[in-house]
Amino acid sequence: MDYPMLSIGYKNVIAKNRIIAIISPNSRPVKMMIQSARENGKLIDATLGKKTKSVIVTDSDHVILSTNSTETLTQRIGTCN
Repeated sequence: MDYPMLSIGYKNVIAKNRIIAIISPNSRPVKMMIQSARENGKLIDATLGKKTKSVIVTDSDHVILSTNSTETLTQRIGTCN
């Protein structure tokens, strides 16, 4: 199968159809979700040590950290195939 992919920065891509939400990392509940994912082995850090600007939640309960803003990622979803 050929899945449409989304570039999330630093040559990392994820399957668009697996994304449930793209959210800002600034609120306390999101920070707690990130910590929980880290403890459960479900966190994927694609930031290469840079500042996290968005958090991507997938249908497999994985949490992915990206340096791209939520606006950038949603624009890419709308314009990329």
